Amino acid sequence: MTVEMDPHLEEVIHEQDVRPPLRSALTTFNGTVARYGMYLAVAGLLTIVAIVFYQVFGRYVLNSSPTWTESLALVLVLYVTLIAAAVGVRDAGHIGMESLLVLAPDHVRDRIELVIHVLVLLFGVAMAYNGFVLGQSVASYKIPNINLPEAVRYVPLVLSGILIVLFSIEHIIALLNGTEVEPTWH
Repeated sequence: MTVEMDPHLEEVIHEQDVRPPLRSALTTFNGTVARYGMYLAVAGLLTIVAIVFYQVFGRYVLNSSPTWTESLALVLVLYVTLIAAAVGVRDAGHIGMESLLVLAPDHVRDRIELVIHVLVLLFGVAMAYNGFVLGQSVASYKIPNINLPEAVRYVPLVLSGILIVLFSIEHIIALLNGTEVEPTWH
């Protein structure tokens, strides 16, 4: 006596046996860095709000505006925007031509996406390199009112460029493997 199994039941059992692939070290690293990068960006944004509030309070209530607040807020804006932009590259939160790519056949869309990720990677390399060169060229100067070296303004450019390179490599690998990068915030 043989018992035939329902084909649908076989498919369900097979799906349960399939385990998700192990995440690569790069994906794990990038996911962690992106998450903490966004935490830092949010903390920086809250710090900017507090600094600007203190500046307004000092100017209109105490009639003595602190001199350091504007310079520090401007430096923090660079860190917040550039780190958040890098995380946006990983999570595909950047502006894209997705509306046109949807119309293209799969093989064409994959090639165009590959070209886009390579171009973004090259942009990240240019950001990191040029940010480093510019930071070195102004390192001996001080930012007025906060007495920090001007190079501090270029650190987020270098960090963001490096992160964009890492995140682009992750996207390229995923695209070549026929998978997608899992967003940091899901």
